Amino acid sequence: MPHENIVFEIQNGIARLTLNRPDKLNSFNVAMHLEVREALEKTREDSSARVLVLTGAGRGFCAGQDLGDRAVSPGGEVDLGESIEKYYAPLVRSLRALPLPVIAAVNGVAAGAGVQVALACDIVIAAKSASFIEPFCKLGLIPDTGGTYFLPRLVGVARAMGISMLGEKIPAEQAAQWGLIWRAVDDAEFPNTVGAIAAQLASGPTRGLARIKEAIYASVNNRLEQQLELERDFMRELGRSRDYQEGVAAFLEKRAPNFRGA
Repeated sequence: MPHENIVFEIQNGIARLTLNRPDKLNSFNVAMHLEVREALEKTREDSSARVLVLTGAGRGFCAGQDLGDRAVSPGGEVDLGESIEKYYAPLVRSLRALPLPVIAAVNGVAAGAGVQVALACDIVIAAKSASFIEPFCKLGLIPDTGGTYFLPRLVGVARAMGISMLGEKIPAEQAAQWGLIWRAVDDAEFPNTVGAIAAQLASGPTRGLARIKEAIYASVNNRLEQQLELERDFMRELGRSRDYQEGVAAFLEKRAPNFRGA
């Protein structure tokens, strides 16, 4: 069935998922959550997909939650925890668990949960005109969707506190300088840069890249001994892979490798 809130396709090993509610700055409603969930599942199941690019249509990447889409109880209350439990937490988990690299191509403003959706991806590339803002403090809320987890780990406690408590807009270049994202590029170069990195990852050793992702994320909570054991297990597994054999052969033969992702 055609999607109404996203655009999704897989071509040449690259899965592209575009949030497509530009009139709402691609803010999430329930329908878009369900369509994104379906697209992520298709990406996981399709063996031809070797990288996922997540971006937004129009002038925004994602403005977080569409406040007009939340159900209000007769007493005027909203169960925000239910929204996290049903939609946002599963989204973050799915992005982190995909066995392939995920690129967030932040084409414009990322606000609220939109920031965290980007940070849940593996590599974040932003146009220089893009910006990041955590407006929760202005609503009496906290940065959800993993915000209180991602921010201090990426930029440290002091900057995480400032970002969260002051709600100031962080320009893309500043976000890159702080280590919040991987790179900020000129707007004119943004599409080509994203395309080149996506193509590089799509032609890479997907299984090995997936294990890099898994190992780095596991390191946050592992002791050194645990991490050394995990690295041993992954190296043992990858050393038997076809892509490792091809990588060594290509190196010795002084040619470009032909990785198949296995």
